[in-house]
Amino acid sequence: MKLTTTIQISVDGVMQANGGSPPELDGDFARGGWAANHFDDESGGYINEIYLRAEAFLFGRRTFAFFARTWGINEEMRAHPIGVALNEKPKYVASNTITESQWANTTVLSGDLEKAIGELKAKPGGELQVHGSGVLTRWLLQNDLLDELNLIVMPVVVGAGTRLFPEAGVDVALELVEARPFPKGVVAQVYRTAGRPVYPA
Repeated sequence: MKLTTTIQISVDGVMQANGGSPPELDGDFARGGWAANHFDDESGGYINEIYLRAEAFLFGRRTFAFFARTWGINEEMRAHPIGVALNEKPKYVASNTITESQWANTTVLSGDLEKAIGELKAKPGGELQVHGSGVLTRWLLQNDLLDELNLIVMPVVVGAGTRLFPEAGVDVALELVEARPFPKGVVAQVYRTAGRPVYPA
C-alpha cells in the first residue's frame, strides 16, 4: 500500500485545532477552528474523496482517540461519507500505551513500529492514509516511510499554535504531484517524497 498523509495547515504552517479546540487536546488555545470558514462544496468533496479511496487508516494515539469518540460514536458523523469510510475500513493506531480499542476494525501497533508499518506498506492495495497526527507524520518522514504528503492549505495566518514542521527537523525533498485551488482560497498541494534535498556545494 502507498502511505500518504493529509493535513490541513494554515499559510504559516499551523496544524493545531483546525476544526476547533477540544480542551483535552488543546487546553485554552484561543484560535481553534481557523479552517472551518474556508471550506465549500468543492473542497469538502475533495476531502471526502480522499477518505473514500483509502484502503486503510493509520493514526497516532491522540488523533485516534479524538476520531474514535467523534467519527466512531456520533451517529450524524458516522453517517457522513468520511464517517462511513472510517468505520468500515481497517484502522491501525501507533501506540505503546493503548492495548485494545472499542472502535471496530482497529489494530494497535506497538513495539517495532517501523517494522509494523513496513509490513503494512508491503501489502497489496491502495492507500494507507494518515490524517492529522503531526507527531506520527514527522516520524514517518524521519524514517523515510511516507510516500505522499497532502497539504490542504487554508488562506489564513494563525500566528500561534503547533506547526507541522518544527524549526529544526529532518530535511526532505518533495516532487509536486498536484496543486488544486478551490473557490474560497483553499489550495490542495500533493507532494511525492524524493529522498533528501541536494544543496549547492
